[in-house]
Amino acid sequence: MRYLVCFIWSCYVFVPATSRAGEQVVAARPNRSEVAPLTVAHRGLLKHAPENTLANFRACLELRMGFEFDVQRTRDGHLVCIHDDTVQRTTDGEGRVIDLTLAQIRRLDAGRWFSPRFQGAQVPTVDEVLKLVAEYRQHNVLVAVDIKAANVARDVAVLAGKHDVLHRLVFIGRTISEPKIRQGIKQASPRAAAATVANNRGEFAAALKAPHTDWVYVRYLASQQEVAAVHAAGKRVFIAGSSVSGQVPDNWRRATAAGIDAILTDYPLELQSAVRSRSLAP
Repeated sequence: MRYLVCFIWSCYVFVPATSRAGEQVVAARPNRSEVAPLTVAHRGLLKHAPENTLANFRACLELRMGFEFDVQRTRDGHLVCIHDDTVQRTTDGEGRVIDLTLAQIRRLDAGRWFSPRFQGAQVPTVDEVLKLVAEYRQHNVLVAVDIKAANVARDVAVLAGKHDVLHRLVFIGRTISEPKIRQGIKQASPRAAAATVANNRGEFAAALKAPHTDWVYVRYLASQQEVAAVHAAGKRVFIAGSSVSGQVPDNWRRATAAGIDAILTDYPLELQSAVRSRSLAP
Protein backbone atom coordinates (compact mmCIF):
# COMPACT_ATOMS: atom_id res chain seq x y z
CA MET A 1 0.00 0.00 0.00
CA ARG A 2 1.20 3.51 -0.85
CA TYR A 3 1.18 6.22 1.82
CA LEU A 4 0.65 9.94 1.83
CA VAL A 5 2.80 11.94 4.22
CA CYS A 6 0.93 14.98 5.48
CA PHE A 7 3.02 17.64 7.22
CA ILE A 8 0.76 19.39 9.67
CA TRP A 9 1.89 21.43 12.67
CA SER A 10 5.40 19.95 12.32
CA CYS A 11 4.01 16.44 12.94
CA TYR A 12 4.03 13.74 10.32
CA VAL A 13 0.78 11.87 9.98
CA PHE A 14 0.77 8.81 7.73
CA VAL A 15 -2.51 8.36 5.89
CA PRO A 16 -3.31 5.41 3.62
CA ALA A 17 -3.67 6.64 0.05
CA THR A 18 -5.22 5.08 -3.01
CA SER A 19 -6.63 6.21 -6.29
CA ARG A 20 -9.37 3.62 -6.22
CA ALA A 21 -12.79 5.23 -6.24
CA GLY A 22 -14.69 5.49 -3.00
CA GLU A 23 -11.89 5.23 -0.47
CA GLN A 24 -12.22 8.15 1.91
CA VAL A 25 -8.66 9.44 2.02
CA VAL A 26 -9.62 12.62 3.85
CA ALA A 27 -11.28 10.58 6.60
CA ALA A 28 -8.18 8.59 7.50
CA ARG A 29 -6.97 10.61 10.48
CA PRO A 30 -5.40 8.57 13.23
CA ASN A 31 -5.26 11.38 15.81
CA ARG A 32 -7.77 14.14 15.21
CA SER A 33 -6.52 16.32 18.06
CA GLU A 34 -3.19 16.76 16.23
CA VAL A 35 -4.61 17.34 12.75
CA ALA A 36 -5.64 20.74 11.44
CA PRO A 37 -9.10 21.04 9.88
CA LEU A 38 -9.26 21.01 6.10
CA THR A 39 -9.53 24.49 4.61
CA VAL A 40 -12.41 25.04 2.18
CA ALA A 41 -12.25 28.35 0.30
CA HIS A 42 -15.70 29.90 -0.16
CA ARG A 43 -16.22 30.19 -3.94
CA GLY A 44 -12.46 29.82 -4.17
CA LEU A 45 -10.08 32.66 -3.37
CA LEU A 46 -12.85 35.20 -3.81
CA LYS A 47 -10.75 38.05 -2.37
CA HIS A 48 -7.97 37.45 -4.90
CA ALA A 49 -9.57 36.16 -8.12
CA PRO A 50 -13.02 36.07 -9.74
CA GLU A 51 -15.19 33.59 -7.88
CA ASN A 52 -16.19 30.26 -9.37
CA THR A 53 -13.58 30.28 -12.15
CA LEU A 54 -11.04 27.64 -13.12
CA ALA A 55 -8.09 29.97 -12.52
CA ASN A 56 -9.35 30.57 -9.01
CA PHE A 57 -9.88 26.88 -8.26
CA ARG A 58 -6.53 25.86 -9.71
CA ALA A 59 -4.84 28.37 -7.40
CA CYS A 60 -6.62 26.78 -4.43
CA LEU A 61 -5.48 23.31 -5.42
CA GLU A 62 -1.91 24.44 -5.99
CA LEU A 63 -1.99 25.82 -2.43
CA ARG A 64 -3.24 22.43 -1.14
CA MET A 65 -6.64 23.75 -0.10
CA GLY A 66 -10.12 22.77 -1.14
CA PHE A 67 -12.88 25.08 -2.30
CA GLU A 68 -16.64 25.43 -2.52
CA PHE A 69 -18.41 25.81 -5.84
CA ASP A 70 -22.01 26.41 -6.89
CA VAL A 71 -24.09 24.46 -9.40
CA GLN A 72 -26.83 25.76 -11.71
CA ARG A 73 -28.38 24.29 -14.88
CA THR A 74 -28.61 26.00 -18.26
CA ARG A 75 -31.64 26.06 -20.54
CA ASP A 76 -30.23 23.22 -22.61
CA GLY A 77 -29.48 21.06 -19.60
CA HIS A 78 -25.77 21.65 -18.93
CA LEU A 79 -24.38 22.07 -15.41
CA VAL A 80 -22.40 25.26 -14.86
CA CYS A 81 -20.51 26.72 -11.94
CA ILE A 82 -22.06 30.05 -10.93
CA HIS A 83 -23.46 31.26 -7.61
CA ASP A 84 -26.44 33.44 -8.56
CA ASP A 85 -29.45 32.34 -10.56
CA THR A 86 -28.71 35.30 -12.85
CA VAL A 87 -25.47 36.22 -14.62
CA GLN A 88 -25.45 39.99 -13.99
CA ARG A 89 -23.25 40.17 -10.89
CA THR A 90 -20.33 38.01 -12.05
CA THR A 91 -20.35 38.42 -15.86
CA ASP A 92 -20.89 41.10 -18.46
CA GLY A 93 -24.21 39.57 -19.49
CA GLU A 94 -27.81 39.62 -18.34
CA GLY A 95 -30.52 37.06 -17.74
CA ARG A 96 -31.30 34.00 -15.69
CA VAL A 97 -29.00 31.01 -16.00
CA ILE A 98 -31.96 28.69 -16.60
CA ASP A 99 -33.02 30.87 -19.58
CA LEU A 100 -29.60 30.84 -21.28
CA THR A 101 -27.91 28.08 -23.26
CA LEU A 102 -24.42 26.88 -22.46
CA ALA A 103 -23.14 28.52 -25.65
CA GLN A 104 -24.62 31.87 -24.60
CA ILE A 105 -23.12 31.64 -21.13
CA ARG A 106 -19.70 30.63 -22.47
CA ARG A 107 -19.58 33.83 -24.53
CA LEU A 108 -19.81 35.92 -21.37
CA ASP A 109 -16.78 37.40 -19.63
CA ALA A 110 -16.67 36.13 -16.04
CA GLY A 111 -13.43 37.83 -15.03
CA ARG A 112 -13.29 41.47 -16.04
CA TRP A 113 -15.85 42.53 -13.40
CA PHE A 114 -13.26 41.54 -10.78
CA SER A 115 -10.17 42.94 -12.49
CA PRO A 116 -9.04 43.66 -16.08
CA ARG A 117 -6.26 41.12 -15.47
CA PHE A 118 -8.88 38.37 -15.57
CA GLN A 119 -10.59 39.51 -18.74
CA GLY A 120 -11.75 36.57 -20.82
CA ALA A 121 -12.36 34.12 -17.97
CA GLN A 122 -15.37 31.94 -18.65
CA VAL A 123 -18.10 30.44 -16.52
CA PRO A 124 -16.85 26.85 -16.21
CA THR A 125 -18.93 23.74 -16.57
CA VAL A 126 -19.15 21.40 -13.59
CA ASP A 127 -17.48 18.75 -15.71
CA GLU A 128 -14.46 21.06 -16.15
CA VAL A 129 -14.30 21.75 -12.41
CA LEU A 130 -14.36 18.05 -11.52
CA LYS A 131 -11.78 17.28 -14.19
CA LEU A 132 -9.54 19.91 -12.59
CA VAL A 133 -9.98 18.34 -9.15
CA ALA A 134 -8.97 14.99 -10.66
CA GLU A 135 -5.68 16.51 -11.84
CA TYR A 136 -4.77 17.09 -8.18
CA ARG A 137 -5.85 13.74 -6.79
CA GLN A 138 -2.57 13.49 -4.85
CA HIS A 139 -3.59 16.44 -2.65
CA ASN A 140 -5.58 15.88 0.53
CA VAL A 141 -8.35 18.43 -0.04
CA LEU A 142 -12.10 18.69 0.41
CA VAL A 143 -14.35 20.23 -2.24
CA ALA A 144 -17.84 21.35 -1.22
CA VAL A 145 -20.54 21.19 -3.90
CA ASP A 146 -23.23 23.79 -3.25
CA ILE A 147 -26.40 22.59 -4.95
CA LYS A 148 -28.33 25.71 -5.96
CA ALA A 149 -30.78 24.39 -8.56
CA ALA A 150 -33.32 21.59 -8.39
CA ASN A 151 -32.60 18.20 -9.92
CA VAL A 152 -28.86 18.62 -10.40
CA ALA A 153 -27.33 16.73 -7.47
CA ARG A 154 -27.64 13.25 -8.98
CA ASP A 155 -26.01 14.41 -12.21
CA VAL A 156 -23.10 15.96 -10.31
CA ALA A 157 -22.60 12.71 -8.40
CA VAL A 158 -22.50 10.76 -11.67
CA LEU A 159 -19.96 13.18 -13.17
CA ALA A 160 -17.83 13.02 -10.04
CA GLY A 161 -17.83 9.24 -10.26
CA LYS A 162 -16.69 9.46 -13.88
CA HIS A 163 -13.72 11.57 -12.82
CA ASP A 164 -13.03 9.42 -9.74
CA VAL A 165 -13.29 12.34 -7.30
CA LEU A 166 -16.37 11.44 -5.27
CA HIS A 167 -14.19 10.76 -2.24
CA ARG A 168 -13.02 14.41 -2.36
CA LEU A 169 -16.53 15.92 -2.34
CA VAL A 170 -19.19 16.83 0.18
CA PHE A 171 -22.61 17.89 -1.10
CA ILE A 172 -24.09 20.97 0.61
CA GLY A 173 -26.47 23.76 -0.48
CA ARG A 174 -30.02 22.43 -0.83
CA THR A 175 -28.66 19.04 0.18
CA ILE A 176 -28.29 20.04 3.83
CA SER A 177 -32.02 20.64 4.40
CA GLU A 178 -33.79 18.47 1.80
CA PRO A 179 -33.79 14.72 2.58
CA LYS A 180 -34.97 13.81 -0.93
CA ILE A 181 -31.87 15.40 -2.45
CA ARG A 182 -29.63 13.44 -0.09
CA GLN A 183 -31.49 10.27 -0.97
CA GLY A 184 -31.11 10.99 -4.68
CA ILE A 185 -27.38 11.54 -4.29
CA LYS A 186 -27.01 8.20 -2.53
CA GLN A 187 -29.07 6.48 -5.21
CA ALA A 188 -26.77 7.93 -7.85
CA SER A 189 -23.76 6.64 -5.92
CA PRO A 190 -23.63 5.15 -2.40
CA ARG A 191 -20.09 6.56 -2.19
CA ALA A 192 -21.26 10.17 -2.50
CA ALA A 193 -21.07 12.13 0.77
CA ALA A 194 -23.94 14.42 1.74
CA ALA A 195 -24.30 16.84 4.66
CA THR A 196 -27.22 17.71 6.92
CA VAL A 197 -27.42 21.07 8.66
CA ALA A 198 -27.55 21.91 12.35
CA ASN A 199 -28.13 25.65 12.55
CA ASN A 200 -27.85 25.59 16.32
CA ARG A 201 -27.29 23.22 19.23
CA GLY A 202 -30.99 22.40 19.38
CA GLU A 203 -30.87 20.91 15.88
CA PHE A 204 -27.74 18.87 16.43
CA ALA A 205 -29.30 15.56 17.52
CA ALA A 206 -31.66 15.46 14.54
CA ALA A 207 -28.87 16.29 12.10
CA LEU A 208 -26.68 13.55 13.52
CA LYS A 209 -29.45 10.97 13.06
CA ALA A 210 -30.67 12.20 9.66
CA PRO A 211 -30.69 9.49 6.97
CA HIS A 212 -28.25 9.56 4.03
CA THR A 213 -25.91 11.83 6.01
CA ASP A 214 -22.11 11.57 6.03
CA TRP A 215 -21.31 15.04 7.34
CA VAL A 216 -22.99 17.21 9.96
CA TYR A 217 -22.92 20.80 8.70
CA VAL A 218 -22.86 23.12 11.71
CA ARG A 219 -23.50 26.86 11.60
CA TYR A 220 -22.32 27.38 15.15
CA LEU A 221 -19.19 26.50 17.10
CA ALA A 222 -19.86 22.89 18.01
CA SER A 223 -18.44 21.56 21.25
CA GLN A 224 -15.78 18.90 21.54
CA GLN A 225 -18.44 16.52 22.88
CA GLU A 226 -20.70 17.10 19.86
CA VAL A 227 -17.83 16.59 17.44
CA ALA A 228 -16.86 13.40 19.27
CA ALA A 229 -20.43 12.14 18.91
CA VAL A 230 -20.30 12.75 15.15
CA HIS A 231 -17.00 10.91 14.85
CA ALA A 232 -18.31 8.03 16.97
CA ALA A 233 -21.15 7.70 14.45
CA GLY A 234 -18.59 7.37 11.64
CA LYS A 235 -19.37 10.82 10.26
CA ARG A 236 -17.51 14.12 9.98
CA VAL A 237 -18.14 17.76 10.88
CA PHE A 238 -18.16 20.70 8.45
CA ILE A 239 -18.49 24.24 9.83
CA ALA A 240 -19.63 27.29 7.88
CA GLY A 241 -21.45 30.54 8.50
CA SER A 242 -20.68 33.80 10.27
CA SER A 243 -18.78 32.15 13.12
CA VAL A 244 -15.89 31.18 10.81
CA SER A 245 -16.37 32.99 7.49
CA GLY A 246 -14.56 36.19 8.46
CA GLN A 247 -11.08 36.77 9.90
CA VAL A 248 -11.86 35.18 13.25
CA PRO A 249 -8.74 33.39 14.56
CA ASP A 250 -10.28 32.87 18.00
CA ASN A 251 -13.19 30.96 16.46
CA TRP A 252 -10.86 29.04 14.13
CA ARG A 253 -8.91 28.08 17.24
CA ARG A 254 -12.05 26.88 19.01
CA ALA A 255 -13.18 24.88 15.97
CA THR A 256 -9.77 23.27 15.71
CA ALA A 257 -9.64 22.43 19.41
CA ALA A 258 -13.06 20.79 19.13
CA GLY A 259 -11.78 18.50 16.36
CA ILE A 260 -13.93 19.86 13.53
CA ASP A 261 -12.89 18.29 10.22
CA ALA A 262 -13.33 21.17 7.74
CA ILE A 263 -13.83 24.94 7.85
CA LEU A 264 -15.49 26.96 5.08
CA THR A 265 -14.24 30.55 5.12
CA ASP A 266 -13.88 33.68 3.01
CA TYR A 267 -10.29 33.98 4.29
CA PRO A 268 -8.67 30.64 3.49
CA LEU A 269 -5.14 32.04 3.13
CA GLU A 270 -5.32 33.60 6.57
CA LEU A 271 -6.70 30.37 8.02
CA GLN A 272 -3.90 28.32 6.48
CA SER A 273 -1.32 30.84 7.65
CA ALA A 274 -2.68 30.60 11.19
CA VAL A 275 -2.52 26.82 11.07
CA ARG A 276 1.01 26.89 9.72
CA SER A 277 2.18 29.25 12.46
CA ARG A 278 0.57 27.01 15.09
CA SER A 279 -1.52 29.91 16.32
CA LEU A 280 -4.53 27.60 16.26
CA ALA A 281 -2.94 24.93 18.41
CA PRO A 282 -5.08 24.35 21.53
